[in-house]
Amino acid sequence: MGDCFSLQVSVMIPKVSTWVIALSILKVSIEQVKAARALLRWSQNDLAEASGVSIPTVKRLEATTGDLGGRAATVAAIRSALETAGVEFIPENGGGAGVRLRK
Repeated sequence: MGDCFSLQVSVMIPKVSTWVIALSILKVSIEQVKAARALLRWSQNDLAEASGVSIPTVKRLEATTGDLGGRAATVAAIRSALETAGVEFIPENGGGAGVRLRK
């Protein structure tokens, strides 16, 4: 074979900050999660199973008030499970945040 040479290529990929991802996710409160479960007639176990989040984590998160805390992936999994089941999260718009079932 003829002469061989090595080529090394460097590619710069910008890092996406966690705060940018967090800003793109609509805030959901613990109260909205509980109301959504009630509309679906889901237990904490049902939510854990549908979201892939452990039962102790769901219980720990629901024992607080305010915005749904935890890791961004956990929040996204819980929200996605509820939305897939037909829940719509209503943002604070002067009338208060809430939830409803899609038609």
